[in-house]
Amino acid sequence: MGKLLKKQGWVPRVMITGKLGSYGAAKRTIMPGVEHRQHKGLNNRAENSHQPTRQRERIMKRFKAPGQAQRFLAAHDQVANLFRRPAQLSNADHRCRRAQAFQTWAEVTGVAKAA
Repeated sequence: MGKLLKKQGWVPRVMITGKLGSYGAAKRTIMPGVEHRQHKGLNNRAENSHQPTRQRERIMKRFKAPGQAQRFLAAHDQVANLFRRPAQLSNADHRCRRAQAFQTWAEVTGVAKAA
């Protein structure tokens, strides 16, 4: 927590955290004059900002090491973007884009397309 606050460069007026007891102890040590609000719903904005990362972590839960998961994620996200479908796309456009994505994937990986 101290490292995070040093990077901010300013002292917050109010600190909002979850109900974990160590947050209060750390806050008393680092910033005794700052108001501290602990509530399970007040920090939803901060928690929701981590949602994409949490979704990626959920997919990667079988990895043994964080470094291994990070190496996979770096490549996986770039490839996954080729195959994601926008919600407002028609079926015909989707099929056309999907074929293009598979063609690009075959070119990148060097896999010959079976006739």
